[in-house]
Amino acid sequence: MRIVLGVAGGIAAYKAALLLRLLTESGHDVRVVPTESALQFVGAATWAALSGHPVHTTVWDDVAGVEHVRLGREADMVVVAPATADLLARAAAGRADDLLTATLLTATCPVVVAPAMHTEMWAHPATRANVATLRGRGVVVLDPAVGRLTGADSGPGRLPEPETIAAAVAAALHTGGRADLAGLNVVVSAGGTREPVDPVRYLGNRSSGVQGYALAATAAARGARVSLVSANVGLPDPAGVRVVVVGTALELADAVRAQADGADVIVMAAAVADFRPAAPAEAKIKKDDTTDGAPQLRLVRNPDILAGLVAARAAGELPAATTLVGFAAETGDDAGDAMAHARAKLASKGVDLLVANDVSGGAVFGQPDTVVHLLTPDGTVAGPHAGSKAEVAHAIWDRVAEIRSPLAGS
Repeated sequence: MRIVLGVAGGIAAYKAALLLRLLTESGHDVRVVPTESALQFVGAATWAALSGHPVHTTVWDDVAGVEHVRLGREADMVVVAPATADLLARAAAGRADDLLTATLLTATCPVVVAPAMHTEMWAHPATRANVATLRGRGVVVLDPAVGRLTGADSGPGRLPEPETIAAAVAAALHTGGRADLAGLNVVVSAGGTREPVDPVRYLGNRSSGVQGYALAATAAARGARVSLVSANVGLPDPAGVRVVVVGTALELADAVRAQADGADVIVMAAAVADFRPAAPAEAKIKKDDTTDGAPQLRLVRNPDILAGLVAARAAGELPAATTLVGFAAETGDDAGDAMAHARAKLASKGVDLLVANDVSGGAVFGQPDTVVHLLTPDGTVAGPHAGSKAEVAHAIWDRVAEIRSPLAGS
């Protein structure tokens, strides 16, 4: 794909170099169009070396090639990262006073904008109005991340990480720039719960949370308002996603139920422990002097969160139109293979979509790629969908969008 990477004049411009590397390594042909002020932070030589293309900033560069029109017309995607408050204002007003704004004005392809500025600038009514204007025109404007800004300041306004922006670019390319999940409230759970045995030990599982985070990030990039319930995950928060941190299955159940009110889609991607110790020790359990002195743990069953959501929907405690998505990480045994167990789980859970994968031998846990099948109650099995967990996340959201399409038309 031919991508124009616009870079505005903010301190976060250095991160755009990392984004450029991610885009080129993904096989895209990238032209960098910085503003004059952006070159105060990162020089033209850096952009030219990393992109393999000459770097221009004004409409007077390469006049014979009519770059100020040609770049926008020929691009498959325009990305601006960072986008300063000034750049947002000029783009919203339809200004064309440098090569970047002229490119934005002539582009007919999807446009993704990643703002970065101080919190006060981001919160100012003028900036909020400019963002609303751009979004109203179909531009994908990411919410900035929350964190350390220039100097000692901290708050909303930090440029999302390059990986997050790259995911938004992939989402826009996947959907043709359509925010097809716009207006939906989505809840995603991710990670693995840990059930305390004593203050230093726990019962847990091998879930890394990568798939759940990919689902949250891609949903946000496709326009949804996303709440992510995260259990013991060491990943950066996706930009524009509200993150609720939990530890145990009971905490996750409470958090998901609290977020479920008003949710259009709930995706239970977290690996939830089926059992927990009945009485966790208040002090660290010491080893005995005897050879057979291992402690005996009495376990109790944790609530089935997904089944509880299905029951709540049936009882009218959740809207009937809420789409419920479950995950089945299965292995084969004497009773059947992984897919047989997945079909049985679909029948018992009553969900609208079940994402099944075979985790025999520890496959997919912590890995960048995965393979899933998508099962629906009508007996349809779609797949296998194989690829990166971000690519698989898009396949899952595509199927959710298909399931919900009759609701959108009603």
